[in-house]
Amino acid sequence: MRSLVPFRDINVHASSSHYAFTSPSTPSAQTLVIDRPSGDIRLNDTPLLGAKRVSSIAGILGMIKLRLDKYIIVITKAQPMGRIKGHMVYKVIATEFLSLRERALHDPDEDTYLNLLKTLIKSGPMYFSYSFDITNSFQRQAQSDPSQPLWQRADDRFFWNKFVQSDLIDFANGIGLRNQGAHQQGADPFILPVMFGMMRITLTRIKSTPINFALITRRSRHRVGTRYFTRGIDDQGHVANFNETEQIVILNDGAGGLGGFAGGEEHNGKATEHHDVQVMSYVQTRGSVPVYWAEINTLKYTPSLQVRGVESAVDAAKRHFDEQIKLYGDNYLVNLVNQRGREDKVKKAYEQMVKILVSAPGEATQADYITDEKIHIVEASQKRQQYDRLHYVYFDFHNETKGLQWHRAQILLNQLLDGLEKGRYFRGVDMPADAQGRMEVRNEQTAVVRTNCMDCLDRTNVVQTMLARWVLTRQLQDLGVLRPAESADDDSTFKVLFRNIWADNADVVSKSYSGTGALKTDFTRTGERTRAGMVQDLNNSITRYVKNNFGDGPRQDAFDLFLGIHLPSTDSIGSNRIFVDRRPTLIQSIPYVLAASIFLVLVASLARPEPDGTAWTLRLFSMLWLVVGGWCMHFIYNHGMLYVNWPKLNTPRWATEGYQEARARVEQRPTWSYGRREEKDTVSRQQAVSCEHALVQTFDNRMLLVLTWRIKTVPRLGNDEEWTPAKEIC
Repeated sequence: MRSLVPFRDINVHASSSHYAFTSPSTPSAQTLVIDRPSGDIRLNDTPLLGAKRVSSIAGILGMIKLRLDKYIIVITKAQPMGRIKGHMVYKVIATEFLSLRERALHDPDEDTYLNLLKTLIKSGPMYFSYSFDITNSFQRQAQSDPSQPLWQRADDRFFWNKFVQSDLIDFANGIGLRNQGAHQQGADPFILPVMFGMMRITLTRIKSTPINFALITRRSRHRVGTRYFTRGIDDQGHVANFNETEQIVILNDGAGGLGGFAGGEEHNGKATEHHDVQVMSYVQTRGSVPVYWAEINTLKYTPSLQVRGVESAVDAAKRHFDEQIKLYGDNYLVNLVNQRGREDKVKKAYEQMVKILVSAPGEATQADYITDEKIHIVEASQKRQQYDRLHYVYFDFHNETKGLQWHRAQILLNQLLDGLEKGRYFRGVDMPADAQGRMEVRNEQTAVVRTNCMDCLDRTNVVQTMLARWVLTRQLQDLGVLRPAESADDDSTFKVLFRNIWADNADVVSKSYSGTGALKTDFTRTGERTRAGMVQDLNNSITRYVKNNFGDGPRQDAFDLFLGIHLPSTDSIGSNRIFVDRRPTLIQSIPYVLAASIFLVLVASLARPEPDGTAWTLRLFSMLWLVVGGWCMHFIYNHGMLYVNWPKLNTPRWATEGYQEARARVEQRPTWSYGRREEKDTVSRQQAVSCEHALVQTFDNRMLLVLTWRIKTVPRLGNDEEWTPAKEIC
């Protein structure tokens, strides 16, 4: 009989010629065989004998080809996270890489590839279920075909291991086989979809009513990256840091009847069933502003912001919103960036994009005593085409909530109430007689709130939590669990649980993008801003600066490798190493000289001079290293792009250009320079002397320390040419 769900138990039989995968609980199932070292895949009707080693695994994460070898990634340990409608969900805890070569080959790049992948899988929160599609919301599950295998039903955006599963998927689809296109049903149970993001499942109560409360955040596998290396939109319409968050409330999920207020009664025209399992879910999304923009690291705390022309991104934005409208319906585009300073460029670009997309755009602005633009709305005056389902809502979050006035975020909620009412939420009831577990859909969500700030992290988290709380209250009121005047926050125990789950969600989303937990989570957890929270935010901000400049390169490389953005080349094995630092030795050494100078200054400050000695030598020693350290800091600060830890596998074009320009400025060779007279020069004769910084010059395999004095002479009227000498001291 065909199995539509992955095997819960798999044994790996390893031999020198192959790996064989069997399911002990399903002895009639075919054996999946992967030959060594070729990696060819086949199915065998009977188990293969002669294995040297037999081990049990939780599933196959996928297969990946690196520089020297191909590896099968298997899940060796998984942690149960809870049940949704009786289906257990697991978190990936440990994996193992099975080499297809019997004798592993070692190469510095190969070892780096493996370390990148292992670090990503270990640190990245990945989840899976053998019988439940966690990549799809409940609403999309209700619209899917349950007769298909689980991996074919998975949402392509959140099927995080799809690339490393591509060999098994191609084999299951019959690609590359003699009987081209013949589906290999025996391979379906070995393909396990995995989701990257956040998962929390909790059995709790509201007003004595038992519920199963779950929060799932799914991170898209498209345009994945780290905070400053991945911004905006790409040509395919995928935006950076796109996440879908689904809040789920399940009643009667193995917890008995409703009980409490209105349990089984009819209230406000709505009846609640006693025993039917009811599911209510609400989906929100977040994603980067859909224009071409980037922030360029230069070691300065605030990176350089670049926004390309909006017209160049129109086609990409159309692809993005085509998908969003098709999947979610009306899109309420909540923009929380600052309207002053550098962020204003992004705000204006977003608004210009919406005006281009919608027909007959109408605008409205609200002001108050705090700001001239508290709310700014852009939407179509008449609905003529699908892009008229976009509703842009700008909220000046920074100024309105300044001074710990977080309650003023309610202004945005009031503005969105009409859209929230019209968009509704998903509600379904189990049909016990249905053998495939389908649900009777009572209500569908027809709109989504898409929230963004610059990073789609901290401000976005505050707003999404506020919206989720409002929707949850409305859901429970509609069911009769809460009276019309009651709120989910009235139950103090659930209130604490709700806030902590959403704060944990904020931390998970933030860590995967910025490398640290989210800011402002003290407000999410407690409902108020605290001094301890401010100190924690300061710590996270400093940590972000360090990680984003010096640690995000390898993290970006790991994403690109696991998701197939970069395919390792087998050309020039052993010669063309990718991860070698090719900067001149002297440039590499400057941070070490800085560290040594700081150490020596500290040692000199703590040292005591001899009784019969003089202190001036120690002071001179300290001053010398202070000067050296100061020069090193000045050099690093002015050439920061040379010291950012850039991605090596798929370096952004703007990063490559900026790095090359910075290196060219440092490595330029001083020459006799000439200045020609311009016709517009009408300045009288004068001279200015400037002392340029020390330059590092590589020439004839020798490192030369060049100190250049350049005398700048303003051309005189009547002279055809002036020349300026440049002196070299080596």
